[in-house]
Amino acid sequence: MSEKIFDEMWGREDALRAPYAGFQGWFQDEDPKRLRAKQREAEEVFRLTGITFNVYGRAEAEERLIPFDIIPRIISGREWLKLSRGIEQRVRAINAFLHDIYNRQEIIKAGRVPKEMIARNDAFLPHMIGMTPPGGIYTHIVGIDLVRTDDDQFYVLEDNARTPSGVSYMLENRETMLQMFPELFARNRVQAVQDYPANLRRSLAASAPAACAGPPTVAVLTPGIYNSAYFEHAFLADKMGVELVEGHDLRVVDGRVAMRTTQGYKAIDVLYRRVDDDFLDPLNFNPDSALGIPGIMDVYRAGGITIANAPGTGIADDKAIYSYMPEIVEFYTGEKAILENVPTWRCNDPDSLAYVLDHLEDLVVKEVHGSGGYGMLIGPTATKKDLADFRRKLRARPGNYIAQPTLSLSTVPIFTKAGLAPRHVDLRPFVLCSPEGINITPGGLTRVALKKGSLVVNSSQGGGTKDTWVLED
Repeated sequence: MSEKIFDEMWGREDALRAPYAGFQGWFQDEDPKRLRAKQREAEEVFRLTGITFNVYGRAEAEERLIPFDIIPRIISGREWLKLSRGIEQRVRAINAFLHDIYNRQEIIKAGRVPKEMIARNDAFLPHMIGMTPPGGIYTHIVGIDLVRTDDDQFYVLEDNARTPSGVSYMLENRETMLQMFPELFARNRVQAVQDYPANLRRSLAASAPAACAGPPTVAVLTPGIYNSAYFEHAFLADKMGVELVEGHDLRVVDGRVAMRTTQGYKAIDVLYRRVDDDFLDPLNFNPDSALGIPGIMDVYRAGGITIANAPGTGIADDKAIYSYMPEIVEFYTGEKAILENVPTWRCNDPDSLAYVLDHLEDLVVKEVHGSGGYGMLIGPTATKKDLADFRRKLRARPGNYIAQPTLSLSTVPIFTKAGLAPRHVDLRPFVLCSPEGINITPGGLTRVALKKGSLVVNSSQGGGTKDTWVLED
């Protein structure tokens, strides 16, 4: 008989866990009809606010509402303390790794990461060789995806060091819950997340380049309204009180990147870009890009602007490099990793590939550069055709894939017509890095698989979100 899945509200033995005690007392006194009305009200709030995302990869792109569940996911202050220590350790190691890889490459010389893992990696950016960003910060905003399997066992599922998204949903989820259930917050001491935009602006301003004279000018660069995360770009620019710009709003003027204003062009000190490396500068990267700014990399290398996150950070969240993160953390911090990786098979290794091919129906297989739940196989739920297709892909391009065991992800309750029902979740905490230090927002974005038994939490694959509480113990 298989072991029962760990539930964050009820544990394994159907005994209410302490973090949920205050919530459960409130929930038992609530009228289910009122809660169903509140669930509908929340959906209407999201619709009116315009909190949508675009779905790509279909015959036509479509805009969807991200489902929101009114039952919070609750983490104790003690649990969060351990998590935040592990997250900070990992983010420091990622930043040190990026500096090393683009400069002295000591980790390669020490034999801890194979040279070919860097040299043959599409995410490695030769333009960054010998470059140290202002303040030595490469990853100004990081999202670390975590999964839980037991009372005290969390794993890092992946690192997001390029342009991590989802923080607007974390903020809107909290705002919606505060509006609808103020009495619930009065009964539970929940750590605040609403200061994230102010912290983001402060952190970005602290990373200004040497060329900055006076208070730093910060702007958010978006690919435009057709991007899947455009809502978030506009949301964050508005909350920070900075300009939202597109590539055609910017040009290089007197060695600085400047934005068009009614008073002429104004120099930007820090550009929070939500445009991929390849499209950032048509003079240095993809010449067909209409999204970037011609010459921005030359200004950047000369110290005339801070780009957050730094170009080339993708080498640190590549899924093949992920498998070396325990070694990377130990190499740069001198400590064992506090947060464990999910065990990972690198399919470019012949022995690992043989194992993966023999056990495909039990494993999760991911593209090294994939995201959003696309290009992924979940063996236990795959059809025979899916398995056969992936065997062909693995044999053709083994270096393009990694494989992991199918973890028994923890569940948390969602609100259904029949009452509370368990669903699998992950968690993306958001981390801000600047020369002044590291700031971790308590909680993060909880993504939930709304289909019974599903392990896929991505919104693009039918998942939803819920408010994440970290209690003040």
